[in-house]
Amino acid sequence: MSPVSIFYFLELTTNRHALGSRARKAPLGILTVRFEMPFPIWCTTCKPHPLIIGQGVRFNAEKKKVGNYHSTPIYSFRMKHTACGGWIEIRTDPKNTAYVVVEGARKRDTGEDVVREGDLVIESAEEREKRQSDAFAVLEGRVEEKKQVFSDKTRIEELWADKERGWDDPYERSRKLRKVFREERKVREKDAERTEELRDKMSLGVELLAESEQDRRRAGFVDFRGVDGETAANKAKSKPLFASAGQKQRQSLQLEVENNTRAAVDPFLSGNKPTLPAVPLVKRKRAVALVDYESDSS
Repeated sequence: MSPVSIFYFLELTTNRHALGSRARKAPLGILTVRFEMPFPIWCTTCKPHPLIIGQGVRFNAEKKKVGNYHSTPIYSFRMKHTACGGWIEIRTDPKNTAYVVVEGARKRDTGEDVVREGDLVIESAEEREKRQSDAFAVLEGRVEEKKQVFSDKTRIEELWADKERGWDDPYERSRKLRKVFREERKVREKDAERTEELRDKMSLGVELLAESEQDRRRAGFVDFRGVDGETAANKAKSKPLFASAGQKQRQSLQLEVENNTRAAVDPFLSGNKPTLPAVPLVKRKRAVALVDYESDSS
C-alpha cells in the first residue's frame, strides 16, 4: 500500500472532533470555552465567608444551549471555582441584553442597576401591552411623563436665564474679556523677554520651559554657602606647593608599571600578545685539530 493511500485511509477512518478535547462532551451539546467574568460576583459556596471574583477573571466553562428568546438562543456557562470546588452557572439574558447569575454565586451590587434621573428606560412588550390594557397604568404613565416634561422645561429655562444674565450687556462682557487677555499677554511677553535674556547670558541653545511652583521649592533647598577668606588662605598655606603635580605624576607612573607588569605576566589581559625582545644569535666556530695524532704520518 502506498503512503498516499495510507494517509487518506487514516483521514477517512479517524472520528475526532475539530476542537479536540474541548468537544469531548459534544454529543451532549456541551463545548468547553474560555469564559470571562462580565461583572464582579460573590461565590456563595466559599466558607465561612463568600469570596469575591473580580471582573475579567477567566474560567474554562461548559457552554450549553438551554432555551430561546424568540429566535435568539439562551446559553448557559457552567464553571468550577478552584478555590472552593463549587460550581457557578451564568446564563445570557437576550431580553435585557445582560448576564444572569443562576447558581453558586450572586452579583455584586455596585449601584449600576439603579435607574437615575435622565436614564432612558426601555419597556418590554409585556409592559407595553399591560399599559395599553390597564387604564390606571396608562394614567400613571401620563402623570409621570408630565412630571418629567415639567422638570426638563424648568431646567432648560434656568439655563437660558443664566445665559441671558451673563450676556445682557455684550459690550461690558467683551470689555472684561479683552482686559483679562491684555493682562495675560503682558505677563507672557515679560516672561518671554526674561527667558531670552537668560539664554543669551548663559549661551544656551535649548528652549527653556516656564518656571513652575515645584521649581521654586526645589531651588529654595539649595544653600550657596560662602567660603571664609582667612580659612581659604590657611588651607592654601598648609598645602605643599607641588603636591598635586607630583602626586599625579607618581600615580600615572605607578599605573603604567602595573599595566606593563600584568601584560608581561598574563598575555591574555591584552588583545595583542607581548613580543619578547629579540636576542641576537652568536654562531660559534668549531675547533679543528691541526694534527691528527692517530694518523700514520706522525
